[in-house]
Amino acid sequence: MGLQGIQVRGLSDSGWFLDNKQYRRTDCIDSITCAPTEAIKRGIRYWNGIVPKGCRQQYKEGEEWNCFFGYKIYPTLRCPVFIVQWLFDEAQLTADNVHLSGQPVQEGQWTYIQNLGRELRSTLKDVSASFAPACLSHEVITRSHWMEIQVKGTSLPRALYCWDRSLHDINKPGRAPIKGCPVHLIDSCPWPHCNPTCPTIRDQYTGQEMNVIQFLMHMGFDVQKMAQQQGVEPNKLLGMLSSGS
Repeated sequence: MGLQGIQVRGLSDSGWFLDNKQYRRTDCIDSITCAPTEAIKRGIRYWNGIVPKGCRQQYKEGEEWNCFFGYKIYPTLRCPVFIVQWLFDEAQLTADNVHLSGQPVQEGQWTYIQNLGRELRSTLKDVSASFAPACLSHEVITRSHWMEIQVKGTSLPRALYCWDRSLHDINKPGRAPIKGCPVHLIDSCPWPHCNPTCPTIRDQYTGQEMNVIQFLMHMGFDVQKMAQQQGVEPNKLLGMLSSGS
């Protein structure tokens, strides 16, 4: 259009999926049972999907599906993008065949869930602007509680403000970063909902609200075993969970 000086910025909400192996492999018969990679491959063929040239050039012909995964396309993007992502995304867990339906989970599932959080956290380490709470949920900015969630004491609105300021300051030589204005915020606690500002979880059968300890107990969380794995006393572990540390 011939316009100059237009700045384009992006925000990705709950779209940072991993192309990991499913907890339990099933035949790909619908969008729920398909592994993330297989679902994307079929989607590209069905919709004749097109990916940006910068990312497409990084892969061989027929492997363009890689560009639908955030951590793979992100290094090729030219415009600033802010990544908002739950570390334990419900849609990712569903695609991985981990169904937290209210029944106690098996030890293998807990290990898988914790590994998922670690894997996702590692893919965000080189992302310049991110907000990743250790919560079990899906989508953030469309929810009524989006302004209440915090990571390390910083809310999402504050993080977005800091990001906007940092982008303005890039072109101002000598401008010092604003103190107390972080833009790279990733929870470090290892379990779903170990962040005390996570959205409320309700028992799907009774409708009653559950705090993080009740939720973990409800899902079969073994305090004694987890405390032993972390090298702390059970009471101290419960305190850590309550405070989100």
